[in-house]
Amino acid sequence: MTLDADAIVERRRLRRRLYVWRGITLLLAIGLAVALGLFAGGGMSGKGGPHIARVTVSGMILADAAQRKMLKDLASSDAVKAVIVSIDSPGGTTVGGEELYDGLRRIAEKKPVAATMGTLATSAGYMTAIAADRIFAERTSITGSIGVLFQYGNVGALMQKIGVDVKTIKSAPLKAEPSPFTYPEQPGAAAMIQRLVDDTYAWFVDIVAERRGLQRADVLRAADGSIYSGRQALDLKLVDEIGGEDAAIAWLEGTKGIEKDLKVVDWSPEQPYAGLGLADRAMAAVGRLIGIDLSAWNSEGRLDGLVSVWHPQSSNLQ
Repeated sequence: MTLDADAIVERRRLRRRLYVWRGITLLLAIGLAVALGLFAGGGMSGKGGPHIARVTVSGMILADAAQRKMLKDLASSDAVKAVIVSIDSPGGTTVGGEELYDGLRRIAEKKPVAATMGTLATSAGYMTAIAADRIFAERTSITGSIGVLFQYGNVGALMQKIGVDVKTIKSAPLKAEPSPFTYPEQPGAAAMIQRLVDDTYAWFVDIVAERRGLQRADVLRAADGSIYSGRQALDLKLVDEIGGEDAAIAWLEGTKGIEKDLKVVDWSPEQPYAGLGLADRAMAAVGRLIGIDLSAWNSEGRLDGLVSVWHPQSSNLQ
């Protein structure tokens, strides 16, 4: 019986040791995952040394506070010697395009900025491009669509047919108009929206004329909403050169005196979790490693109000 009791005690000791080593192994694995996650998330991104920053503008363009901060950081970073804006976007909100335009112009006051067009750089995407010092487009890139739109629906007639009446009490006839429930349409509502669209369109045309060195009349002829290939845009002087990122780098080195063979480093806005603690950032980085984008849980993107976009319904809105 004494032997059996000693054996039981020894087994318990071995079990406790096994649990301790399992815990240590688990902690080491978590530490390794965190380190790898931080590395993948930009902990060693190469932003410390001299480099050319690449900013990618893709999908729907929206107002974005993190993006505004990134552009300010680019302007103030001594390590960033030049910026390449890689655009592949059908456009988006006019405010989103304006934010990008203003932010890139502030960068261009301190360092050279080049824009490259991918498949699409239309509407607010083109608004982004004209902020650069030089625009490069592929021969078959689609650009242009200079203009503004405001869309709204009206279900008032349908609601009348099914016997639903929406009562509205407001301070003035044009308050909250156009409304989807007002039928027939409130007099003056469409004219009010047209004035809004016309004013923003005039600003868009003006900055195209200013940035491209064109007469306003020439811009107006091109700014009828038409889209153009890269080759057509070159003929219209809406872009400067046919080429991609290699051509942009060659221009930066040959014309702007940027040191040869500088590394091109991707810059992107900090995700919503970036301002949280180390543990949260580490978890987000680990999530990226396994293919989970935790930033999607805090998306504030909205396509509302005035937009400058080409065929959003056929575009990738992710």
